[in-house]
Amino acid sequence: MKTITVLHMEGCPYCRNAIRAMDELEKAHSAYEEVPIEWIEENKEAERARAFAGSYHYVPAMFVDGRKIYEVYPGESYEECKGHVDEVFRAALD
Repeated sequence: MKTITVLHMEGCPYCRNAIRAMDELEKAHSAYEEVPIEWIEENKEAERARAFAGSYHYVPAMFVDGRKIYEVYPGESYEECKGHVDEVFRAALD
């Protein structure tokens, strides 16, 4: 099992969608609850976020063992987000 690293920002509506999707998916798939998740708040933890500089433009951005699996795009729907978050969880379980 691999660690998911989530770069996010407080107050971001897309980040709220991703968190909601993660919560729903964890409830639907018990294996997802076991996946370790590292949270990096981009504004409050700039030094930690700097390690990912240049590999994403928008938040949330999700990495599995340092490899970007998902990055939101402006205008993305909740259902699209949830599908991508599911891919992230599956990548972490591989």
